[in-house]
Amino acid sequence: MENYQACFLIPCYNHGSTIAAVVSSLKPFALPFIVVDDGSNSETKQALKVVADLDDVTLVTLAENAGKGGAVMAGIRQANQLGYSHVIQIDADGQHDIEALPNLLARSEQNREHLISGQPIYDESVPKSRLYGRYATHIWVWIETLSFAIKDSMCGFRAYPVAKTVSVIDKYSIGTRMDFDIEILVRMYWEGVEIDFIDTRVIYPEGGISHFDALWDNVKISWMHTKLFFGMIPRIPLLLARKRNKKAAGNTHWSKRQEQGTIFGIKLMLAIYSLLGRKVFNQILKLVMRYYHLAGKEAKQASEIYLTQLQSYAHKQAIELPKPLNSYQHLLSFGHTMLDKLAAWKGDFNVDNLTIHGHERFQEMVDKNQGVLLLGSHLGNIELCRALSRRHSHIKINALVFTEHAERFNSVMKAVNPNSELNLIQVSSLGPDTAILLQQKIEQGEWVVIVGDRTSTSKESRSVWAEFLGKPAPFPQGPFMLASVLKAPVYLLFGLRDDSSEKPHFNVYFEHFSDKITLPRQARQQALEKVVQDYANRLQHYTLQAPLQWYNFFNFWTLSNQKNDDARK
Repeated sequence: MENYQACFLIPCYNHGSTIAAVVSSLKPFALPFIVVDDGSNSETKQALKVVADLDDVTLVTLAENAGKGGAVMAGIRQANQLGYSHVIQIDADGQHDIEALPNLLARSEQNREHLISGQPIYDESVPKSRLYGRYATHIWVWIETLSFAIKDSMCGFRAYPVAKTVSVIDKYSIGTRMDFDIEILVRMYWEGVEIDFIDTRVIYPEGGISHFDALWDNVKISWMHTKLFFGMIPRIPLLLARKRNKKAAGNTHWSKRQEQGTIFGIKLMLAIYSLLGRKVFNQILKLVMRYYHLAGKEAKQASEIYLTQLQSYAHKQAIELPKPLNSYQHLLSFGHTMLDKLAAWKGDFNVDNLTIHGHERFQEMVDKNQGVLLLGSHLGNIELCRALSRRHSHIKINALVFTEHAERFNSVMKAVNPNSELNLIQVSSLGPDTAILLQQKIEQGEWVVIVGDRTSTSKESRSVWAEFLGKPAPFPQGPFMLASVLKAPVYLLFGLRDDSSEKPHFNVYFEHFSDKITLPRQARQQALEKVVQDYANRLQHYTLQAPLQWYNFFNFWTLSNQKNDDARK
């Protein structure tokens, strides 16, 4: 491993009043300096002459102003010629907090191949226009990298690995002004460099000098983002591959399969949708899903198993299915539904986007303030109940989820819309505590949503086998036994996207299933099998209406045969 030899790099343009104080404050760190005079005025040149006479200071003078980026690149090239392994970039105006320097230096020395950057913590001195403008850039950078790895792209408090940075600035034509700080991070990320962040306070001193040109620098930054966006598109496969989980999932239970980049994907999709609109999002989605179709073997294989079974059943029953019907279209449909879920949570859909089938029953439950158990599935978009609740704001809807990622997912959804009336309740099993909690919610007139088409996370063999698309499939017994304990009216809820509509439109089916599910003790198994088969029949009915909107991407007709679980083979 090469020796860690770092130096400070300070670009200076007309900061004659502050440069000496900045250099003096950094002297205790005992590192050499490279100061770049970026075509400064005569007053600053005089101040720089004094600084240049100090020990361990190298002054690089540019005949004309090259911009902040040009000055930093000139300094990095000089550091490379002098044999330094890393440069620590510090602004000359005294904004950066040197108390964060020990952490920056330590992280840089520990992770020598990484670029280390400050992540600003602002005080009240920050101009609000600057603060708000940063968020738009953050969204663009997330899109350009298909990642949230770059937490802040505009802070000039950084530690660069010199050799790698020189190779990147030699390879690309990088902006030389205020666009440099942003572009170099994106380009470095594209070249495989890991980027780490440390917290640092940033102060905007009174009377501080800013060289940010509100018109031209914003024009340059906008043009830079345009170039980076179109540069990102051909890199989509490589960027996604960087995020992929390299460990094969194998024949594990569905709840143990990490949904690759779930939280990242949700935030990124929301950013693209919010910034560029649905039409642009759809075009990007086609490219992403085309790659995922080629690379995501497990999801593709599960899709093909489902589609083969579906087509076999439809052929035997002389049922005509919509076309095209293939695994790519299936995955693409899933991508569209993920956006629909976000839009529903964000509040972009209301009853104008919905045709409610069974509206009379729905309104009846609303008018009665009746607690209801809703049986959903992974067919279509169950989050459309969020759009329903916007019209009836007094309805509290609780959704049970059986995944260890529920808390993170809930936090993301709350970030999308803090006022959402849909509450996620994380459970690992349907035990007595869960039943008591849900009974209280039902008695308070709240609605409870639970899916009925995925087997138990803790005891997979507690399944009931029912015919689905012409073949026995395992369904969880828990939701149906819970319904019998709650003694509440049970309704089915399916939200299917109308793909023939130009604007987002959905058919929501609110269908009565049972006034009260009863499982008599003497014939419990027989009664349970009947109610599960009734559910499977209705699920099959709606699946045939929208076959590409079935999103159980695992072999639905088998169990995973977990250890300590007497699963049927």
